[in-house]
Amino acid sequence: MQSFSTSLPGILPSQSIEALIAGGAIVSETPFDTDQVQPASLDLRLSDRAWRVRASFLPGQRKVEDRIADVAMHAIDLSGGYVMEKGCVYIARLQERLTLPKGLIARANPKSSTGRVDVFVRLLTDRGASFDDVDEGYDGPLYLEIAPQTFSILVRPGTRLNQLRLKAGEPPRLETRSVGVDLEGADGTIVGFRGRRHAGVVDLDRIDGHDPRDFWEPLGVRRGELLLDPGEFYILASNEAVEIPVMQAAEMTPIDPSVGEFRVHYAGFFDPGFGTDEAHGAGSKGVLEVRTHDTPFLLEHGQIVARLVYEPLTERPSRLYGEGGSHYQSQGLKLSKHFRAWS
Repeated sequence: MQSFSTSLPGILPSQSIEALIAGGAIVSETPFDTDQVQPASLDLRLSDRAWRVRASFLPGQRKVEDRIADVAMHAIDLSGGYVMEKGCVYIARLQERLTLPKGLIARANPKSSTGRVDVFVRLLTDRGASFDDVDEGYDGPLYLEIAPQTFSILVRPGTRLNQLRLKAGEPPRLETRSVGVDLEGADGTIVGFRGRRHAGVVDLDRIDGHDPRDFWEPLGVRRGELLLDPGEFYILASNEAVEIPVMQAAEMTPIDPSVGEFRVHYAGFFDPGFGTDEAHGAGSKGVLEVRTHDTPFLLEHGQIVARLVYEPLTERPSRLYGEGGSHYQSQGLKLSKHFRAWS
């Protein structure tokens, strides 16, 4: 097994990910897309092969496809496009495969656009003991559990639902910052959106191609509070601006459930440069995907709903978040890139 060395422990920047691709540690069934490597992460793509399954699972000491045989309802060919229905669970093989050198581990997370349409995704590896984590030295294929919650989705080979972050050594957590929710504004201000229960299909490769009014109900200011109903999905914005320094990356994590009957439904990655002056993103807010548990909950302006955990990079990335264009740099309250601007 080859080993990976770096002068500092931390998250790998774009140029290190590209070096791993060039060296064969990350390979793909098809050529990599030119924009697939992000400042500190790699977008992963669906292949043409998937299964409708009756239950989620972890493979334990078995390969994923051997375990699928126990729970599969039918195989699916994604090559012509396929509608994954809300309330159902699917497993898809990804195009990328890993041969991680010694000294590297990896962690996956949903892409921002995936979380904002309430699609629950988790990475699976052969003989993996947990979701989303890839062990040092892993040599094998990658799979994705996909569970649409609010909207049915149209996917095809190449659709990107999650991303992979690679980490060398044991980087320290630099700091943790609390994230509150913004529920204030002038009369008529939209402070959030609630997903409509009986909307149409979201084509995940169709950018700016959906009328948001067909999928979302706007929520206005009301005494700086919002009553969260069980089973509903909400898009809200952080009260504070979020800034990720160029030599750091961050992950949004849920708060302790003991402080409220809700959670930010998806943890998310923030790449270096998000919200910074240098990358022309000062003032960017964090967008929050929120669900309640079983009890209605009254959420108040400024209430803490998540935390940002910062970690160092091994070196400055060759490009920053938002350079060359981004749907979410300088964002306030914003729906996913699949929807046209609210008007």
